[in-house]
Amino acid sequence: MKTLVFVFFLITQFVLAQKELIHEVYFDTDKSEIPETEHSRLLLFLSEIESLDIEKITIFGFCDDRGSSNYNLKLSQERANSIKTIFSNNEFDESIITNVDGKGEILLKLVKEENVEKIRGLNRKVQISVKPVFPPKPIVKTKNKDAAEVLKGDIKAGDNIVLENILFKTGYSYLMPESVKTLENITKVMIEREDIYFTIRGHVCCTQYSRDALDRKTKQRNLSVARAKYIYDYMAKKGVDKKRMKFVGMRRKFPLGGEAKFDRRVEILVTYVGENN
Repeated sequence: MKTLVFVFFLITQFVLAQKELIHEVYFDTDKSEIPETEHSRLLLFLSEIESLDIEKITIFGFCDDRGSSNYNLKLSQERANSIKTIFSNNEFDESIITNVDGKGEILLKLVKEENVEKIRGLNRKVQISVKPVFPPKPIVKTKNKDAAEVLKGDIKAGDNIVLENILFKTGYSYLMPESVKTLENITKVMIEREDIYFTIRGHVCCTQYSRDALDRKTKQRNLSVARAKYIYDYMAKKGVDKKRMKFVGMRRKFPLGGEAKFDRRVEILVTYVGENN
């Protein structure tokens, strides 16, 4: 059964990678704020595409046929901008968003009178087009430093250790499943090394114009802090003395310059190394 599910997942990803994905977000009259139900639908769409290797994203805003041309152009642009903000808040790389344009009104088609308001409602929208890279880029495996082994060795105050295999789900403060074992190994070392005092530093990606990324679970704009605290709480629960640890959010001050997923990371900054009794 698990094999069938995995095969279905691969087929789904292959199909998605070949075609342009379209999602539409609908707005209330004269509004550029995203209605709650539409916001939930959009987050679901983001969760569906976040694992894809995306070539480009285009965002086009529209209005119904009421209002002046200037008013509709301004409102449609505001609607498009509000969607771009959601992408940025949820750690999508802004460099792949190639167009964010307001297109103004969609002319009302000739329909039965009782359907006019329904048609206008469908015209008050933003259309999002996501084009995946095809064929998908090959996965290049790199040999990462083993943080647990580094921490076992000769370290000093000021050393900053990137936990390269500790990766987080986009928009959340919990780990990807493949990272759990790595965290277990690091924590075992930190329990043994009672001489190390350290700060856990959380990072986010793709928040060029925001103070921090938005935590989808709590709706708070403190995702880098939440990621650091997740590691802090895990280590404390496993037995690392809280007096030896601090945690802090670094926002997006220090991007690594590579793939976005590696900026969704935590680091250990060694603040003091004493005598290990």
